[in-house]
Amino acid sequence: MNGWPRAHDSFDDLKALSVQFGADPMHIQGAGGNSSIKSGDVMWIKASGTLLADAVKKDIFVATDLRKIRDALRAHDPIADQPAEFLLPGGSGLRPSIETSLHAVFSQNIVLHSHCIHTLAHAVRQDAKALLASRLGAFNWAFVDYAKPGATLARRVGAVLKPETNVVILGNHGLIVAADSVAEVETLQSQVHAALALPLAPVLRPNLNTLAQIAAGGKYAPTEDLALHQLALDPGRLRQVTAGSLYPDHVIFCGIAVVELMRDQTPEQAMAQAVDTGAPPPVWMLSAEHGALVRCDAAPPARIMMRCLADVMARVPTEARLTYLSSEQDIELLDWDAEKYRQQLNV
Repeated sequence: MNGWPRAHDSFDDLKALSVQFGADPMHIQGAGGNSSIKSGDVMWIKASGTLLADAVKKDIFVATDLRKIRDALRAHDPIADQPAEFLLPGGSGLRPSIETSLHAVFSQNIVLHSHCIHTLAHAVRQDAKALLASRLGAFNWAFVDYAKPGATLARRVGAVLKPETNVVILGNHGLIVAADSVAEVETLQSQVHAALALPLAPVLRPNLNTLAQIAAGGKYAPTEDLALHQLALDPGRLRQVTAGSLYPDHVIFCGIAVVELMRDQTPEQAMAQAVDTGAPPPVWMLSAEHGALVRCDAAPPARIMMRCLADVMARVPTEARLTYLSSEQDIELLDWDAEKYRQQLNV
């Protein structure tokens, strides 16, 4: 970062914190999540498409003009949704996170945004607010309904913030914790995660022999990840995950919802049916009572997000009523230039 404005004294601590949570898939999966640190009118934030787990060994933070971001948000200026507009000179060529404006609305110096599994298991439910209230009474927290990441979400979060608010649950999205020290953020993240902890559902055994016969010689194969199979083995959970999309990163890396392989279909027929609707070839599909098939060429980020969904749903009762993204929300995520850029970097 030679030639850049001097970083906050806690920058090294923030990097260590980012690695700690970024390397733990119970908090952050792949290139998801982001952290930031403010010093005066400068905010350093994770660059889009980079991994928090790499924060110590790679230069993943970029410096942005905090005052300019906040001015753009207040003025409803369209550039508030263009994080690259806020870059300060002397950077690495990377773009700031697509959630830069979200970090800017917090007054606290340190912000960590994660896709905490226990948080998501609450935040996708229709009764999320009541469930969260029963568990987060010891925290200064707020809840914000889903909005596409960017300026709109940032303004909605800003509207509910009080001086003491340091925990925000984002419906169908994740968790934000904020404080004036890295140690406080670390404690908050761990405490919220523990307060929202949910038990795992019993593990069921897939029918691997039948799955292998279904997939023989094709583009899909039975996954080796036992957790993914669970989504197909309980009828209630199968209905939940095939009914719609539950949070943004799944849509970005795995497509809309999950495809169910019907009993009279081959995987190639199910793939062709999906493509005929204008969707890309499914990266995976579920065969009721048998298990999960994953496309042989599925990229690592997609596989990470498949496991994320399995980890979330293993903690959601099969009878729970869920809140899904609308068709319009799915489409706006798939047709988003900022996310296409992140996908290109995170392969």
